[in-house]
Amino acid sequence: MRKVLCAVATLMLWACGGSGGEPSQPRQEGLSLSAETGDTRGTFARDGGEVSFSAREVEPGVYSLEVRLRGMTLAGLLDPASGVSTMDGFADEGAADTQLTDADRELLSAFYDALSAELPTGDAAAPEAMYLRRAVGLWAQHPSTVELQRTVMGEQGRGYTMLCSYARCNGKNTGSCGGVYNWYSYAKHDCNKGNFNFAGNQQIAQLGDHTSCGGDEFYMSGSTWLCGEPDHWSRPKVMGNCFGRCGGGCGGDTQYTLDATNHDGCVRNGHVLASAWCDDQFVSATDDELFASNCY
Repeated sequence: MRKVLCAVATLMLWACGGSGGEPSQPRQEGLSLSAETGDTRGTFARDGGEVSFSAREVEPGVYSLEVRLRGMTLAGLLDPASGVSTMDGFADEGAADTQLTDADRELLSAFYDALSAELPTGDAAAPEAMYLRRAVGLWAQHPSTVELQRTVMGEQGRGYTMLCSYARCNGKNTGSCGGVYNWYSYAKHDCNKGNFNFAGNQQIAQLGDHTSCGGDEFYMSGSTWLCGEPDHWSRPKVMGNCFGRCGGGCGGDTQYTLDATNHDGCVRNGHVLASAWCDDQFVSATDDELFASNCY
């Protein structure tokens, strides 16, 4: 698969940039997207960084994804009905194994935000576009300590557990849900501070998008809500931006799952997004992000 993709990329570069032609012009900032039935493709550019992408239905219910940026190709072949996908990432030069850097994740995160803003929310998006958005959201959080080339398998109740009932009123305390809380116990992780059962690795989380402070979240200290993130406190109550929801930020899909909640409970509890201490939570949440159904 890698050799075929690289050969196609080489031919495209030769055809578009042969000797003697005008120098290529930088792409216009933002997202350029075209869509036909079963085929979504386009480009994204921001601050000099460029992404080209395609998502195609290659047979009924099976989707092929390709995202190219910064000298690498990210590829996926997803079969949602069987809950199986193969994901890969490699350098365009020589198809060597590679890893995502902070700059790559930053560009992918901006691309993910642009897709979420442009595409319809959740199941209203074309299937290949929805799975493209989900895969980009996954790559935007991918730690450098987890291999890009791997197989992802998931099945509801085994591979992932839905927590839709904890995200009332479309995940917001508005309307009839104003002031109503529905705490999930516990968002938990294991790390250098101890194991899953260590109280400092557990948070009592309010799932959904409820309130934030300068892009951060709130945690309860005594009887007072403070802005920030507690660092391995003993089971503090926490709430903030889309806690427990798959994808970066609030994204364009609405899967609330156990593994995604635990991943949030790791990266928001004394660790950063791509922390190696949260690798096992990230891997466990991968199938949730790709395959779990939308809650609303």
